Amino acid sequence: MGGGDERIRASGGRKVAASRAANAEQTRWVEDVVLADGGSVAVRPLGPDDVGRLSAFHLRLSEANPHDPDLAGAAGDPALLAGRVVSPGSRASAVLGALVGDQIVGLVEYSTIGDEGDARFGILVESPHQGRGLGTLLIDILIDTAGEAGVRRLVADVPASSRRVLEVLRSVGFDLTPMDDTQIRVSYPVETGDGPGSSTRSRRGRVGGGLDHPDGSRSIDRLLHPRAVAVIGASRQPGAVGHEVFRRLLRSGFTGAVYPVNAAATHVASVYAYQDLHAVPAEIDLAVVAVPAQRVTEVLRTCAQKRVRGVIVVSAGFADGGDEGRALLADAIRIARDGGMRLIGPNAMGVINTAPTTRLHATFAVGEPPAGRVGVFTQSGALAGTFLTDAARRAVGFSTFVSAGDRSDVSTNDFLEYWQSDPRTDVIMLHLQSFGNPRRFARIARQLGRHKPVVALKSGQESADTGVNALFTSAGVVRADTLNQLFDAVQLLAHQPLPAGRRVGIVGTSSALAALATDACRTYGLEVPALSEETWSELAALVGHRYATNPVDLGPLADPERFDAALRLVAASGDVDAIIALVTPHAQVDRLGAAVREVAADSGLPVLASYLGQDGIPAALAVADPSGSAGRGSVPSYSSPESAALALSRAADHAAWRARDHGRVPALDRIDLDGARAEVERHPKNGTWLPEPAVATLLAGVGLRAWPSIRVADEAQARAAAEALGWPVALKISDERFRSRLDVGAVQLGLGDPDELGGAWRAVRAAVGPGDMLVQPMAPAGVSTVVRLRQDPTVGPLLSLRLGGAVADLLVDPLARTLPLTDRDAEDLIHEIRGSVLLVGGSGAPAADTDALADLLHRVARLAEELPAIGEILLDPVLVGRRGVVLLHAGIRLLPPETESRTLLRALAVPT
Repeated sequence: MGGGDERIRASGGRKVAASRAANAEQTRWVEDVVLADGGSVAVRPLGPDDVGRLSAFHLRLSEANPHDPDLAGAAGDPALLAGRVVSPGSRASAVLGALVGDQIVGLVEYSTIGDEGDARFGILVESPHQGRGLGTLLIDILIDTAGEAGVRRLVADVPASSRRVLEVLRSVGFDLTPMDDTQIRVSYPVETGDGPGSSTRSRRGRVGGGLDHPDGSRSIDRLLHPRAVAVIGASRQPGAVGHEVFRRLLRSGFTGAVYPVNAAATHVASVYAYQDLHAVPAEIDLAVVAVPAQRVTEVLRTCAQKRVRGVIVVSAGFADGGDEGRALLADAIRIARDGGMRLIGPNAMGVINTAPTTRLHATFAVGEPPAGRVGVFTQSGALAGTFLTDAARRAVGFSTFVSAGDRSDVSTNDFLEYWQSDPRTDVIMLHLQSFGNPRRFARIARQLGRHKPVVALKSGQESADTGVNALFTSAGVVRADTLNQLFDAVQLLAHQPLPAGRRVGIVGTSSALAALATDACRTYGLEVPALSEETWSELAALVGHRYATNPVDLGPLADPERFDAALRLVAASGDVDAIIALVTPHAQVDRLGAAVREVAADSGLPVLASYLGQDGIPAALAVADPSGSAGRGSVPSYSSPESAALALSRAADHAAWRARDHGRVPALDRIDLDGARAEVERHPKNGTWLPEPAVATLLAGVGLRAWPSIRVADEAQARAAAEALGWPVALKISDERFRSRLDVGAVQLGLGDPDELGGAWRAVRAAVGPGDMLVQPMAPAGVSTVVRLRQDPTVGPLLSLRLGGAVADLLVDPLARTLPLTDRDAEDLIHEIRGSVLLVGGSGAPAADTDALADLLHRVARLAEELPAIGEILLDPVLVGRRGVVLLHAGIRLLPPETESRTLLRALAVPT
């Protein structure tokens, strides 16, 4: 898995399991969780070894306040809980504990009652740990755990005096019903769907929902606004990493105190140095660690003792240091978690915060970005310097910058959540090599992108994957393919408004550049429309000839007044949504630039310029900002018309994404997954295809059924199967490589009697050789499609749709969407596949039942979400007829245990 605080960790002897499906041997798992105040706890099922810890927990509670446990019920009964943890493994109950170090500080439990799927639950949180978000977190985990065990409803009777607990339960979505003056009945329907009773899994995935943790950015805020910084390993040698970090902190004008720590020196850069962190006579909010990898864990222990809350480890030799380095990384993570510290790195370049109240430059990168409104995150330390120098060259101002390195703790998602509420950030720029939790990334980016564009460059060998495109499409992320394109898009989005449409007006001083710009606009899906007759007439008078149209060419010696007038005519025409101004070398180039800038301010349209060979914001195009950088309203320049057109196209795509209805996850009938869950538990998770009866059981759980099929080994069995199914029949080889290949003779259709069947049998044998065959009744006519759900290694569950057939296998790239699948996603998949004219009617082809196909897609998505052990679902082919769909063949296989996706992925909790 990728990095970040949402990653599953296995350190300090903890073994993290891939699934928590209960069976005879209870699956053990551990999840380290960062709370809203930056501290951490480990959440796991309690077992026999925890009886002593459980007793000590209840003893501390009774000594502190013997009369007011947080929630009545078994959670407050140590004898009942001890009995459950001594014999774990039953789906009927579970006890989960939150531990700090070796001490239980909170727990949540459930136990089923009756046969209707109800379970009574309880929760307890020790007083010193209340208000940290732990109660909300434990309830959230309880809902997932109970739901996976088949619980349909959680209930409890809560004392009316337990106001804090009642408020937590109300915020999560529990129904509260007064029973009398002293008791409140609380209940929660644990079922998926898009209603108020949806499960945690559905609530996390619902399009349009709020961010997971609206207050979780507090720990990031502390990292970026420290009052005192210690540089541990601050060398006296110029060029050394610790020395350069310390010097940049001083040179940036950091508003707090900076303390160099060097065991072998009394002064660093003429500043008194301390031999160790304990000797520093102040509380330290942020420590930058620049010591050899072998010493980092020792330093982190000292930081924890000093109660440092944020640490940046710039040292390398961890994830990239072989087995020894990975062991050091595991220890570093454990120490940071146990010490309640947020950790950036190791192998990080550091962070920058240009806020005038902070002016923090805690990196060793060369370059000083201008202050601005772009938040930047990069995983690569090597690219950090490029980001800083390009920012200065292009006049793209940064609000905050982070180079996160190995992302062992603080992740992309943490900063996305922070930027959501940061008033100094308007645009987010990301360089990503991997995703930690793609579902969480998509959810946060989708919410953030409705107000602040997110632009991302995804590098690595998977960068062109269908999965990444699907993830970014769903989340509304503006994707760039190169560093130049990344800055091109950010340059526009940071300074100009989004276009209302795709119509572009082109005004310039070169007919050749105008032709290039026109061609580029059309290549990237933009329109260069003809102007209205009234506008055309006024332009003709202005330009001096009757061929004035869009693009408008004023010639290389264009008069600035005429240039300004032409720009204003096009902008005010109502025929365009944006303007690209093309400027060649000119004696009065500054006056031309002033005209472009003023028209941008007056028209309200997005305006781009192309000063040939020049990227950035020339002085004549800049609007001054109090920070001293180019402010909102500045007009970006691009070195070529093609770059300008591509940036504008991506801005138009993002504007269209914002304006569209993103849909909802529909409720489905005929869902009963108890049998499917039990079926999954009966089969080894080894990556092989399940037998057909097991596939049928899993599909039935979501209301799907494959077309009847009988596997046969010889011609006599084939005749018997045809008699049982009814003539006419289809005969096909069972080998999935050829099962739908009519073109090679592996499929024979419309066989009406035994003689035709015998001929067909021999034809298939001659075409593809020996092997079992399948006999099926003939299905109604329809458009052949292929539906596939697979676990993408980069983005998680990915649902794709394409047309079926041999030609489509070779020529057609499947369209895909990440989960959860909304009704709009399904509609897009159906109507965007190549050749979709066959599905929607036209050209004489009959219309197909797209509603039935959409329903099938939602059911496949639901099956994958509810059963995370599924590694792949292949429906090939699915015939889409005039009424309904026919699923001719289905295959399902399970993930091997070490790769099974988990649904319980969290990091930050909301304070309670």
